[in-house]
Amino acid sequence: MSRQPEVLWAQRSDKVYLTVSLPDAKDVSVKCEKEGLFTFSAIGAQGEPFTFSLELYAAVAPEGCKTKIGLRNIICSIQKEEKGWWRRLLKSEEKPAPYLKVDWNKWCDEDEKPASEPGSDDDEATVRRYGDGDDESSDDGMLYLPDLEKARGNRG
Repeated sequence: MSRQPEVLWAQRSDKVYLTVSLPDAKDVSVKCEKEGLFTFSAIGAQGEPFTFSLELYAAVAPEGCKTKIGLRNIICSIQKEEKGWWRRLLKSEEKPAPYLKVDWNKWCDEDEKPASEPGSDDDEATVRRYGDGDDESSDDGMLYLPDLEKARGNRG
């Protein structure tokens, strides 16, 4: 039986970043399709399979999508087809899957200018383009943008 790893997300006007928390992952496969379907699969350190699929809020540019495989996590940089701020991560308006969370360390508000592109905190990383991946999962959910002022006040 497949499991879902914790996935943190953040966005910029031109990109969405997904950080998959999966230490020592093997056989990582990421696929990013123009319509916004994102598929991930990997084998964990103990040999257990991890998979999930996300139907993203809007279309993406697969040729501009990259992944960095580090020792503790996998960072996926997904190029939006059109610049702009998404209201939420996923197309569906249903409650998000419990493994999807906002990455406050990489979050950037619409009116902020990012200092630099977020990267892995691992020294060694493998960079790969999306497009190769066969596994599919039906774990869809969505994540609303929280009331940012309220959320920031509650994170301590």
